[in-house]
Amino acid sequence: MRVDLGHKAKVLRIIGRLNVGGPAIHVVNLTAGLDPTRYHSLLVAGSENEGEGSMLDFALAHDVRPTVIPEIVTAFRLAPRDAKALWKLYSLIRRQRPHIVHTHTAKAGFLGRIAARLAGVPIIVHTFHGHVLHGYYGPVKSGLLCLLERSLAWCTDRLVTVSEEVKRDLVRYGVAAEEKIAVIPLGFDLDPFLNAYTQQGGFRREMSFGEEIKLVGIVGRIFPIKNHRLFLQSAARIAIHEPAARFVIVGDGDLRTAVEQQAHELGIADRVLFTGWRRDLSGIYADLDVLVVSSDNEGTPVSAIEAMASSCPVVATRVGGLPDLINDHKTGLLVPPRDADALASAVLDLLHNPPTARELGHNAREFVRRRFTVERLITDVDRLYSKLLQEKDADASATERLAARG
Repeated sequence: MRVDLGHKAKVLRIIGRLNVGGPAIHVVNLTAGLDPTRYHSLLVAGSENEGEGSMLDFALAHDVRPTVIPEIVTAFRLAPRDAKALWKLYSLIRRQRPHIVHTHTAKAGFLGRIAARLAGVPIIVHTFHGHVLHGYYGPVKSGLLCLLERSLAWCTDRLVTVSEEVKRDLVRYGVAAEEKIAVIPLGFDLDPFLNAYTQQGGFRREMSFGEEIKLVGIVGRIFPIKNHRLFLQSAARIAIHEPAARFVIVGDGDLRTAVEQQAHELGIADRVLFTGWRRDLSGIYADLDVLVVSSDNEGTPVSAIEAMASSCPVVATRVGGLPDLINDHKTGLLVPPRDADALASAVLDLLHNPPTARELGHNAREFVRRRFTVERLITDVDRLYSKLLQEKDADASATERLAARG
């Protein structure tokens, strides 16, 4: 199918849900930021799960009004609602006739790519903001997901990952060949975080924490893959050696009650603060002494990028895309996954060595300031779309010439 490069390219972007987190920010920034003289962008989203929080207000503030298909629900198992979601997506794509369908997150990638192929969309792109091929499910489900992703890759023109490590994982799992996968790091409006120092002291005053208190935080969904249990296990060890330490858990989710109970069982409940979802994250990062990412698997966690932009030193598990984000002992500290002793030791090193913590925070700020801007993200995606559109047009021209000779 020929793509008319003389007119706007229509892009239909699909994400599983606009829950609080990096993928939602990413798709809104792209939908709002691509040059409107060259692209007509539409965003489709499913429904959030309970306790995840919604970023619909963020979308509306950027003049992005998503079409919501509530039957798109993030879950491994197939259900009757998936057939309804597939039909709605197919019908919407047939009405809109986009040149590009770009899907984000696993369930949207499954339903959206099938619907796009059935509807005859010229170009199909899928972004892995991480992956669920290990760490989320047992070996049987993980194996089935691998097979599914390999099959879907055949009907996808380009796969995109947010880090080199995630790309290596996809190649290692046999999802696609290296040349079919592009790496496009996340991009954000980092100005509030780069200027976070102007808000220092605000969160501490709100929570009645004096300057002598050492604040160690974690930000994100309270969900199994984020491993808040590990965070609290390390917190209990930190508390033994640093009486002034307090632990801040920002976010919410299905496991909140269980994590609160764990804090009681560990005898540190009086040192742990659950804030729920907060929008004033730059002010919180400004007052944290250390941010922890304790996940079992990650793409590129937005909390780490935001903290780094705020000059807050980060201690993270060496999983997923985190080694691409954090240069160990240069822009943060990396520790083995599921190792509470190593995590506690790294946090204590920073709490007890403020000059080292400040140096890591400064280096991190300079790194993300250059690499993770929304302007760079839009330029990268524009370049990818332009290349794919030109390739598709060239392929169509070649097919027409062959047909004419025949």
